[in-house]
Amino acid sequence: MPRRLTVREEVWPLAGTFAISRGSRTEARVLTVEIGDGGARGRGECTPYARYGETIDAVKAAIEGLGPAIAGGMDRAALQAALPAGAARNAVDCALWDLEAKRSGRPVWQLAGLDQPGPVTTVYTISLDTPEEMAASARAEAWRPLLKLKLTGAGDLERVRAIRAAAPDSQLVVDANEAWRVGELEELALTLARLGVEMIEQPLPAGEDDALFGQNWPVPLCADESCHTAESLPALAGKYAMVNIKLDKTGGLTEALKLRAAALKAGFGVMVGCMLGSSLAMAPAFLVAQGARLVDLDAPLWLREDRDPGLSIHGSVIEPPPAALWG
Repeated sequence: MPRRLTVREEVWPLAGTFAISRGSRTEARVLTVEIGDGGARGRGECTPYARYGETIDAVKAAIEGLGPAIAGGMDRAALQAALPAGAARNAVDCALWDLEAKRSGRPVWQLAGLDQPGPVTTVYTISLDTPEEMAASARAEAWRPLLKLKLTGAGDLERVRAIRAAAPDSQLVVDANEAWRVGELEELALTLARLGVEMIEQPLPAGEDDALFGQNWPVPLCADESCHTAESLPALAGKYAMVNIKLDKTGGLTEALKLRAAALKAGFGVMVGCMLGSSLAMAPAFLVAQGARLVDLDAPLWLREDRDPGLSIHGSVIEPPPAALWG
């Protein structure tokens, strides 16, 4: 029986408001892809992101356009050439991995030649707000080992000081989402180091990060918006110590694994992150997160309700995904 591709939009309400420097959200709008052949079904999920010029409608149309090719037997290698890196390719790539796992009876980690995955500890994100509100959120989550703080520029030092006081034992990382300029980074970096901040994610706009080159920063810098695929890495050398791998940027698990291997070979530390989405989007990223220096797959913790079955998360510890979810 020919394979059949379907795609649908899903809306997952958040338990609260998630805010970063570019705006706030109260729901995760995702696209869920299914590829079935009558005997098995593979699934993938993506979150189109306006920062990268993506919309729900355009990404959905790009996925639907692959219907004939999928029916004709398109494999993951052909998919890499058919679509650019991004959300559309991610959902289809992950669905193809899942379909192969379901048909073969072998988990994706075996198919990919990886070691059997074990639990990982994720950061928990403190959404952008006033110093007082962020401190209150951090105080409620102070039992977690890792907190990630969303920052925006003005008032950021007050935010970090308030959160450090509220959560004195948690490890802290911060994410400016391109909101700073190099002068702000130079002013903040040493004080953030003294406050125990262990990593700064994407401080400058991606197009302005040449200003980072060759400087010895007191806190390691991590590229997010500046890093999409393995082809991004040469331009990041000498600017960043780490790269954030997200499947919606790489265009799926296939390229994410390639990027991880290339980043480690080049001497970058690896962080694995996510967009807002359900456990279905986190499950393939979980494989990339094995052995990563930093894991940021807390999106299901922000949902009012997750998929069933979803990932099993105990506090901040994520267990390997069940086969019924993905892989």
